[in-house]
Formats: sequence, C-alpha cells, structure tokens
Amino acid sequence: MGTNRRPATDAEARALASAVRLRILRLCLDRSLTNKEIAQRLGANPATTLHHVRTLVATGFLAADKPRRGTRGARELPYRATGKSWTMDVEDSGVGGRGRAMLDAFLAEIRLVHLDDAGMSRLGLRLTEGEHKELMSRLGQLLDEYADRPLSPDGRAYSVFLSVHEDISRE
Repeated sequence: MGTNRRPATDAEARALASAVRLRILRLCLDRSLTNKEIAQRLGANPATTLHHVRTLVATGFLAADKPRRGTRGARELPYRATGKSWTMDVEDSGVGGRGRAMLDAFLAEIRLVHLDDAGMSRLGLRLTEGEHKELMSRLGQLLDEYADRPLSPDGRAYSVFLSVHEDISRE
C-alpha cells in the first residue's frame, strides 16, 4: 500500500508469503534477537525458525548484527529487520500467498492482545474507481510517513493492520 515501492523478485515475494517470516520481521523490527530468542517468542522449534531466518537473511529482509556472548559464554548471532519489506510491491509478483500470510500473521499477533486495548474501526463505503484510488493513495502516503519516521526508543510498540477490500456481502 506504500507509495514508493518496487516490484519484488520471486525470491523476495516467496520470503514474504509466510506468516512465520512476517512475524519474525515484526519481532526483529526494533531490537536484535537471536534465533533462539525468536523461536521462544514464537513458541516454535529453533531448527524450523532457523530455516525462516536464513530465508529472510538471504533475501535481505533480516541482517545479522555483531555476534555477542550468551549467558553461558556461547557465541550468539542476533538479527534485526532491515525495513526492506515495506519497500516491496508483492501484489504484481505473480507469487501468491502474501495476503493470506499477512492475515495469518495478524491473527496470531492479535490473539496475544487484550482486545479492549486495541483500537479498531470498521467503515462501509461505496466508492467510484477514482475515489478508491484516492483512498488507497492517501492511506499509503500516511503509512509511508510513519514508516519513514525514526523509531522512538522510549515509545510503546504498536502494529497497524489495514485491509481495504470489496464488500461482496453488500452486493
């Protein structure tokens, strides 16, 4: 939905067509996490998580930080999201699954939240094609503006999930 996007390669589109990988990117957005930490937060097997981490590193969505020493002195490699996923236009890639992956990632994350603490709205509209394009453009510009802001170190973490879809139930 952002306004300054480039078409994703097939490998990039496939990397983003996984709810687990989208959740890993969100977890590593503003702090570096090791594979073990990622697996713990996801409640997943570290070997499975490592496969996803390697896919994200290979496609440039995750980058390794400097190695560090763990609690027992072992070398640990933390990873951080690069922000590259926001710059991708996956819709025209021909690789399906991203919409389902985004929805599944959102549902997994929202299950962890007390819903009274989540700001939610629903709005039914009837728009011409031009009005729809205007809405999408303005929403994209707003999201780009916030995505381009530096992360506030003392700020609270928020996520935004936005879906604008044809309401076939009203036809």
